[in-house]
Amino acid sequence: MMAFFVSLIMLFISISPSVAQANDAKPHLSKGVPIVGVLKDAQNQPVSRATVTLYKASKMFARTTSQPNGSFTIPSPAELDGQLILDFSRRHFQMQKLTLGQDVLDQLRTGCVVELPEIILKRQVTAGFWVATLIFVLVLVLIATGWLHNTLASLFGMSLIFAVTYIGSLIHPTLYILNFAEALNYLDWNVIFLIMGMMMVIAIVENTGIFQWLAFAAYKISAGRLWLLLPILVIITSVGSAILDNVTTMLLMTPITVRIALTLRINPLAFLIPAVMASNVAGVSTLVGTPTNILIGSFADISFNDFLINQTPGVLIAILCLVIYTEIIYRKDLKKSGKTSPALVEKLAETAKITQPGNLKKAGWVGLGMLILFVFGEHIHLVPSVTALMGATALLVWIRPDIEEMIEAVDWTTLVFFIALFIVVGSIQEVGLISLIADFVAGLVGDNLILAMVVIIWMSALLSTVIANIPFTAAMLPVIAYLTATIPGADTKVLYFCLSVGAAMGGNGSLIGASANMVTAGISERAGYPITYLYFLKKGMPALFITVGISTLWLLFRFLVLN
Repeated sequence: MMAFFVSLIMLFISISPSVAQANDAKPHLSKGVPIVGVLKDAQNQPVSRATVTLYKASKMFARTTSQPNGSFTIPSPAELDGQLILDFSRRHFQMQKLTLGQDVLDQLRTGCVVELPEIILKRQVTAGFWVATLIFVLVLVLIATGWLHNTLASLFGMSLIFAVTYIGSLIHPTLYILNFAEALNYLDWNVIFLIMGMMMVIAIVENTGIFQWLAFAAYKISAGRLWLLLPILVIITSVGSAILDNVTTMLLMTPITVRIALTLRINPLAFLIPAVMASNVAGVSTLVGTPTNILIGSFADISFNDFLINQTPGVLIAILCLVIYTEIIYRKDLKKSGKTSPALVEKLAETAKITQPGNLKKAGWVGLGMLILFVFGEHIHLVPSVTALMGATALLVWIRPDIEEMIEAVDWTTLVFFIALFIVVGSIQEVGLISLIADFVAGLVGDNLILAMVVIIWMSALLSTVIANIPFTAAMLPVIAYLTATIPGADTKVLYFCLSVGAAMGGNGSLIGASANMVTAGISERAGYPITYLYFLKKGMPALFITVGISTLWLLFRFLVLN
């Protein structure tokens, strides 16, 4: 409750100057003809919350604020007997003045609305820019090294940003980054509610034991033939990662996979490494398969259907190549007989039973309905987050589980991580770092779409081996938006798919490259089979080049040849 009141106070403080300005401007307003225009930055992105002031004969006449799309409307004086000057100001941008010429005054006298040409505001590098950049880098380092938990690292970064804004700016105004009200503009609630809804659905599904049953069924189908068991486990993991998400899938699959491997008396890593790499690859094919796809889909308005159609063929080929690669590198382990005693098999079967068949059937029907809405919901403007919430609610009402237990099953730690991360990334977008990165990448690729695709895919893949792919993706989205608007042929949103492939499949390059890797390593270590950074790098880096290379060729074919 205390936090709620503090938030209200901060919100009031942040908006009160704007209210005061608006009230100050009221006495000067008249019924003159409106002047309209649009403010944009150097990347052709709209500039919102900029203060637009009209001066008549050096005295302020009217003031307004630009809208989220950059547009503004300000009244002109009824009597045009003095020089009119428009003043544009916004934090982190250079102040700009525009003197209205005689042609504009003549148009106003005729009673016609004046539409100004597009106005470009230039960025200004302040002390706040450098502080926000350092905080963002610090958060990345804390996440990569594991010195702080991901959520704690992002919360720490968010708190530093607010501390510098509210306290530091009192020492020097240029230390201002963004306030609480401005930070709320960078929160993507579609992502938050989509993840929350899917977590509740997953909590019900995982309690039925379906994944453990599938893993044991794979063992029975293979009849102890290890070379066959590996691709079957990879397929199950891939399907699970496309429907759920790669972290949840590996949480469910890793324990039973370890038990199967130990029962067969082989090193569990021969199954776990291929499975987790397939999980990182397969999640690319759907909107809900990876957290990075959820971010991309929400930001760029890419539907479940779009991911499925444009990504799946390349993913299938990549997984096939991945299976061949892992069959080769683990050939010594897979050549073992795989025979075991009936007693061990019976013990394994005990832990791989469907415990709630009725709930599984209900979850299946609701899941089918959700899949239909994911695929066709875009035609009625139904956003994925609403589908996830409706599906979760329907399942909860139908099954009637302990609601407190279900709410506790939601990983609130992850949701808080996303909320804080959105604000941290929003801070570097606010101060202009994202704009500088966009300019650099744009200068690198020019207007060459093929070069842009290759650079985005491989830059994302390689950087994702050392930078957590979720904050990296969040930071890159505005850059991709700029490139999409400026490069001929990129309006198909192909560069977003390139980012999706690079960020997710790049997770195979190192142990810290994806959350699923860390989850798998933790469970494996508790079982007595640690996965070291060097071991994963040795096995994963070739897989990265294979899968990302295949996906690059597919995207080039899909968007340049088939289009």
